[in-house]
Amino acid sequence: QVQLVESGGDSVETGGSLRLSCLASGPHYKRDCMGWFRQAPGKEREAVATIYAAIGRTYYADSVKGRFTISADIAKNTVYLQMTGLKPEDTAMYYCAADSTAASYCTGGDWTGDHGYWGQGTQVTVSS
Repeated sequence: QVQLVESGGDSVETGGSLRLSCLASGPHYKRDCMGWFRQAPGKEREAVATIYAAIGRTYYADSVKGRFTISADIAKNTVYLQMTGLKPEDTAMYYCAADSTAASYCTGGDWTGDHGYWGQGTQVTVSS
């Protein structure tokens, strides 16, 4: 079984930075695709960034391109989301997800994580 534990959420001002971490455990083959999703109150969950770490392929939502960076430390079983230039619209609960999928699906912008594993979430609040 795969378990995911997020950390790093906080309250920051506009323009601030945060780094989220997702510590994963369980079989590697069940979590070769990992990513960060977010959900704000009253809004649907959306994919923020995904990574297929074995080949270093990534995906970013248009709203975060150039501001957020996803990375993975395979040895530490950890995926990070470095967030810079934070805006109030980035305020949301951020969730880490993992699944076993093809790299093209993982980083093609269509992976929803619906059939994968999820963490409990970490709150990011950006004040104006």
